[in-house]
Amino acid sequence: MRGLRVVVVAGAVLLVACTAGEPPPSPEVVAQVDGGEVRYAEFEEYVTMALGEPGASLGSDVLSSLFDQFLEERMLTRLAVDLGLLSAEEAGERFAGRRALDLLLADAARGEEGGGVPTAAEVEAWYEENRERFRRPERVRLRQILVEDRERAERLRAEIARGNDFVTVAERASEDPTVAAATGSQGERSRDELPPAFAEVIFDLEPGGVSEVVEAEYGYHIFLVEERLDAEVLPLAAVRDEVERRLLQEAADRRLAELAAEARRRYDVTVWERNLPFNYRGVYLAKSG
Repeated sequence: MRGLRVVVVAGAVLLVACTAGEPPPSPEVVAQVDGGEVRYAEFEEYVTMALGEPGASLGSDVLSSLFDQFLEERMLTRLAVDLGLLSAEEAGERFAGRRALDLLLADAARGEEGGGVPTAAEVEAWYEENRERFRRPERVRLRQILVEDRERAERLRAEIARGNDFVTVAERASEDPTVAAATGSQGERSRDELPPAFAEVIFDLEPGGVSEVVEAEYGYHIFLVEERLDAEVLPLAAVRDEVERRLLQEAADRRLAELAAEARRRYDVTVWERNLPFNYRGVYLAKSG
């Protein structure tokens, strides 16, 4: 799993040890996870690591969601300790939540047949069920010359019309300061990936065809269609790696949901919303102190 893992379990049913009317602890304590105190400074550090910057400008709805995710991570870290995957000392280190989740997911995968790696049959079955995901429309392989004035564009187009090679003309033209972009290979493009005015011109060209000068707000284009590619569904051989990655991600998501459910069964959670500096509206609200 890449980067900081953010765990979201919608509609969680949470057990709490909060007694109605119980006074909140000291102001810096904002929650308890199975009796262990959670301080706001820890949440601030979590937000900074998750977003790459402090969350001071975030609204209460976003902060509420992040706070729920933070508490889920704390519960999962505790679960990793109780399962013997992480020591209590390691659980207190920075990035402990990330490491705990890696260890929990790896442990869950080891308990599955084949270590959780999708079989060839599973890959093929998923591909057949999701073939439309890999449908690609008709495309062209495209090059362009883009210059700043029409007169220069027309001269370059005339050179190409006399039989000079498109790329050679473009390379020579690129030495001129009025050329905005020269040999510019545009890769494969479908109609939907081009401005409508360009698509109409480009898709009327046969392979090897060169357009007339096409005016745009930012200059004058000459297009070369190098190849036309028919609409197709990519074969399994071409997308096998992608299918395997999707299956691995789906399996990891299932394991994560099971681990989060196990953590919720094991641990009581209380949120001291009166100590939070934002209007908390997360899934723990009904069970807060």
